[in-house]
Amino acid sequence: MREPPGLLAAGGDLSPARLLAAYERGVFPWYSAQQPILWWSPDPRMVLFPGEFRCSRSLQKTLRNHAFTTRIDHAFGATIRGCAMPRRSGPDTWLNAEMIDSYEQLHKLGYGHSIEVYRDERLVGGLYGIQLGQVFFGESMFSLERDASKVALARLVDECRARDIKVIDCQVASAHLASLGAREVSRSQFVALLRQHAKRAPRGCWLPQSQ
Repeated sequence: MREPPGLLAAGGDLSPARLLAAYERGVFPWYSAQQPILWWSPDPRMVLFPGEFRCSRSLQKTLRNHAFTTRIDHAFGATIRGCAMPRRSGPDTWLNAEMIDSYEQLHKLGYGHSIEVYRDERLVGGLYGIQLGQVFFGESMFSLERDASKVALARLVDECRARDIKVIDCQVASAHLASLGAREVSRSQFVALLRQHAKRAPRGCWLPQSQ
């Protein structure tokens, strides 16, 4: 649909098989507690190619200061629940208990991954998403301290480069993501990227490859 832009279907369930089939086709669920499951495939689509990531001077300084430490697949459940916390813009969250349970299942199957950011062993930020082959579908991120989510994204980019992941799906455009190097491609271009790079075989938990 053009209005709301990208709405494709309603209904179904959030079983791992259906979610993986959806991601392979460039479709993702996004809905509130009062709605049926809604499936989206926006056009254009915002993506970040790891080689195009722009690390600002301030972020470079934050990384050099080692104020934060990062881990991967260490606390997926805590990270997705951090992403589900209410935002300043309002009390509602689209990450309900049903969705959290489904993505935790994908994590156990080796498809779901998280980047966690800590300060003094306290989780202060992170992100999670789904990997299919050489594509990482970013789902959500959170930050309890300034730059924590950016640090998570920088670590994700490092991991994608180390693991030969070609595309990070950012779903919907935002000025914030554009400032970090993400750009829009047409839906047809995005689907072509998926056909080339998205494979369903799970890789299991990410073992550290970059620090």
